[in-house]
Amino acid sequence: MTTTRSSTANPLSGWRVDPDALSYVGVGLRRPECILAEPDGSLWTADARGVVHLRPDGTQRLIEGRPATADASTGTADSLILGGSLPNGLAFDRNGDLLIANFGTDVIERMTRDGALSTLCDRIDGQPLGKTNFVLTDRRGRIWFTVTTRQIPWTRSINERTADGYIGLIDERGARIVADGFCGTNEIHFDAAEEWLYVAETNARRISRLRVGADGTLTDREVYGPSDLGGFPDGFALDAVGNLWITLILTERLIALTPAGEVLTLLDDGKPDALAAYEAAYAQGTVTPALLGACAGTIAPLMASVTFAGPDLRTVCLGSLGGDRLPVFRSPVPGLPPTHWPTRAP
Repeated sequence: MTTTRSSTANPLSGWRVDPDALSYVGVGLRRPECILAEPDGSLWTADARGVVHLRPDGTQRLIEGRPATADASTGTADSLILGGSLPNGLAFDRNGDLLIANFGTDVIERMTRDGALSTLCDRIDGQPLGKTNFVLTDRRGRIWFTVTTRQIPWTRSINERTADGYIGLIDERGARIVADGFCGTNEIHFDAAEEWLYVAETNARRISRLRVGADGTLTDREVYGPSDLGGFPDGFALDAVGNLWITLILTERLIALTPAGEVLTLLDDGKPDALAAYEAAYAQGTVTPALLGACAGTIAPLMASVTFAGPDLRTVCLGSLGGDRLPVFRSPVPGLPPTHWPTRAP
């Protein structure tokens, strides 16, 4: 375990989300897995049909992408994880257009805010990318993305715990793999100085991090925090004091991993019996979509991501695979400003 210790009191110590204080944003969403926030209060969320813009005045607009072959609104286990086009990870590029990691079509896409859609990357070294999961930009405008697995079907990687996930980079040199051998690569995020890149390895139940070189090389890989978080990390975000807010999908828990290495439970919406059945199957390599779907909680069913929003970055939004709206609450500490924010710590 490698962490950085802090001498100051952590604002999250002893703090938990009050479920009764939750509010909700959006209606009729379908698989709102990833959320982007802008300073004016706008939210952009991935949706099985494309991308939804949730405006500050409470109205919303669907920007349709490629047709999905599975209807994620049915609530069946298969529809939550399988299908044709399934926008998953989102980021803004330097022009303010949307970058999309499409978990269904296995490509990285670009979508303008008026809906013009194009494929940015679909192969590396002449080979298909694999199951694209998340996309991220840095201050230099480079595009980073993750591939969960190259297994077909991708669900084999859960039972076999295949370490074939990777991190890709798109820059002036084109697209290339910069780090490989991850077990269920999911979200990635930089620290404030973009010195370290943190990686959620979902099937390994841990967070790893790598040092970022000026040329995009990634070195000094290490496990950050506990080697087992007690659940499956899916999405995460950093706050201004260095805590990693992490969603544990299936466990249906929001935790914080502090710079001192402590794991704090911030919200627990889990179903113990369903989780126990899933954990037993996971240990035996016999996980099924039905077992996965049975774990879904009630607040953010199959809790998948966490995003800091609002002008002060103290409004927290939760994304999910099975929800039709976004749970929202206030945080005692602001989030780390994302790359597209007007100001970001150097």
